[in-house]
Amino acid sequence: MTVLCLVLCLCKKKKKKKNTKRKNPEEKIWEVRKKKSINQGHNSDVYGGQTDTDEYRPPVWKSYLYQLQQEAPHPRRITCTCEVENRPKYYGREFHGMISREAADQLLIVAEGSYLIRESQRQPGTYTLALSKKLLHERREKQRDRLTSLVRRATLKENEQIPKYEKIHNFKVHTFRGPHWCEYCANFMWGLIAQGVKCADCGLNVHKQCSKMVPNDCKPDLKHVKKVYSCDLTTLVKAHTTKRPMVVDMCIREIESRGLNSEGLYRVSGFSDLIEDVKMAFDRDGEKADISVNMYEDINIITGALKLYFRDLPIPLITYDAYPKFIESAKIMDPDEQLETLHEALKLLPPAHCETLRYLMAHLKRVTLHEKENLMNAENLGIVFGPTLMRSPELDAMAALNDIRYQRLVVELLIKNEDILF
Repeated sequence: MTVLCLVLCLCKKKKKKKNTKRKNPEEKIWEVRKKKSINQGHNSDVYGGQTDTDEYRPPVWKSYLYQLQQEAPHPRRITCTCEVENRPKYYGREFHGMISREAADQLLIVAEGSYLIRESQRQPGTYTLALSKKLLHERREKQRDRLTSLVRRATLKENEQIPKYEKIHNFKVHTFRGPHWCEYCANFMWGLIAQGVKCADCGLNVHKQCSKMVPNDCKPDLKHVKKVYSCDLTTLVKAHTTKRPMVVDMCIREIESRGLNSEGLYRVSGFSDLIEDVKMAFDRDGEKADISVNMYEDINIITGALKLYFRDLPIPLITYDAYPKFIESAKIMDPDEQLETLHEALKLLPPAHCETLRYLMAHLKRVTLHEKENLMNAENLGIVFGPTLMRSPELDAMAALNDIRYQRLVVELLIKNEDILF
């Protein structure tokens, strides 16, 4: 009897083992998926965030995606040839303002892949991405370099009609972390290091080849402009949306409020360590920098900080391009012809440089009105500010030395004829 019971128990155990081995096909699939998700670990989050119940999907980025991208219509930006008021800062020349849908469709007929941004007429403040309705049905089997060169030629023809802008981009080679796309041609930026270039002033990311075709419409952002001294004048003005650099405005106001009668104004140097303190205050605090009499009693420290700002400019106030014309005007003997040439030279300056020079010359003219007290006439101020505002583009030391007397004469003429020239 006991033997029989043992035999029956063994049979039941074998049946149980057989039942555990026999599994539903769905359960097997579930277990396989579970093992895959455990083996992949965090990779499941990267490639789609799949779970145990989701279907298995391959990694998002594959080589065939690049092939599909080449077969698709190439994005072509339809640029607006006129200036649009109230353009949002995050849109470029593809923004066409408030135009109708029909007008947008007419502009997009040009080619496949065309696109533009427009503002809705029904709901102002709402922006729409308008795309070309044409589709490219032919398969493009051309190499990427060939396509890039074709796009470059086409965009060069477009850029010939676009007027020049005030601020060029300050591109520098950059290594991007993670996938990035060119903000000009909308293509992927390939490589592990130095994939493209980035504008140090506005943060625009483009291919190195595309950087040659980007319009000169840089709009500097304050998060990229981290200092005041040694910063390009136009970049600083556009970043702070002011007519002139804050250093020039604040220093001149302080000098005119308490220093016009100071003997040897601009000729006498202030203490160099305190001038560096003023420079650091502007770089650190910007418009909130305190340069009042409570902080710096000696007015020569403020005049020294103003001169240092002009000396530290990467592009002088009288730019390298305009320099030869200014020197030419100083060499002319006829007064009327001299003023005419000087007026033409002023037109070569960028708007921000010209406005700052006008403001400075008006201030120096007021300084000369107190000549009896401060002993500074136009000639003395020309000696001080000539080398400060002008730098020879030539590397020849002898040529630069010969130009010093003409630099002095240019500043002297600008001060004396400030009311006529500006």
